[in-house]
Amino acid sequence: MAGLPFGAGANRSSDRVALSIGDGASLLIMALPFRNSTNNGVVGLDIDGQFLAAVQTADGTIARGISTELPPGVVSEGEVTDSEALATTLKQFFADAGLPRKVRLGVANQQIVVRQITLPLIENAAERDVAVRFQSAEAIAMPLDEAILDHHVVGEGPGPDGGAAVQTIVVVAARRSMIEGLVEAVRSAGLKPEGIDLDAFALVRVLARESEPDGMARVFCHLGAVTNLAIAFDRRCLFTRPLSTAWATQGERRASGLADEIRISLDYYMSQPAVEPAGGLVLSGPGSDADGLAEELSGLVGLPTVVADPLGALDTALLADGEDPHRHTVAAGLALGAAA
Repeated sequence: MAGLPFGAGANRSSDRVALSIGDGASLLIMALPFRNSTNNGVVGLDIDGQFLAAVQTADGTIARGISTELPPGVVSEGEVTDSEALATTLKQFFADAGLPRKVRLGVANQQIVVRQITLPLIENAAERDVAVRFQSAEAIAMPLDEAILDHHVVGEGPGPDGGAAVQTIVVVAARRSMIEGLVEAVRSAGLKPEGIDLDAFALVRVLARESEPDGMARVFCHLGAVTNLAIAFDRRCLFTRPLSTAWATQGERRASGLADEIRISLDYYMSQPAVEPAGGLVLSGPGSDADGLAEELSGLVGLPTVVADPLGALDTALLADGEDPHRHTVAAGLALGAAA
């Protein structure tokens, strides 16, 4: 997949920060002049807003998982609001835990847009890039000169009524200033960003199955500091958006408002071309195991609803004592993405 060179370091030899789009594809966000490191370990780092969660994996299993509280006001609605405080907290967390400095970061906020589009089959990558960017100007409500944009082909087949072949493409746009602010805070903590992933893609990487018995897509809803929704078919994330419904891991539940936003998201997803219908809702995150929540949402949304095993098929035995595995779903997916 073609990358987009941004920043003054784009023409210099450097490590690269990439946004993973699944199935091994990645979006080049910017070239950064990192120094080489002899430490080969990469940590999946989830900056949730209420806590930090870090996961190391080895050979597809969790080697270590640890978390710590994040002071209020450091991250708000998935965006860094106090860069200095975040850098200080990260530096202390990694020093106390003795974690490797290479990290793979996740993002989930209103500064990210994921859309699915359909184009005539275009074999030439450069020509397809031009066509995607042209159509994205209409599909994505974000000035493209302020965005980092890339795409991944997720399917090919005949057009309507058996016409000329078409490609189904997932397009990702992230506001450049948001990404740069996150990277700056992480680098100020002495960490080395190795890649940037969407939280939704990390979530799907851990929880989605290769195929569902009913052959339908699944809606994943992660209840953390940001309520994040992703729709995936097999293990391909086709749609994602953060939800505005506030969700407290302690105290009041807002299942009715959450159900409304899930239904609205499903309606929008289904309005896109050539999508797969959803056959179930999967809950994850620290708020997911509230008593009766799955049953309540099932009735309100009209989909069978389950609470996911927090780490999917991964073994949770090596999480640090006292750790809530629901905190580590996204971090584990980020760590797994480093090996993709």
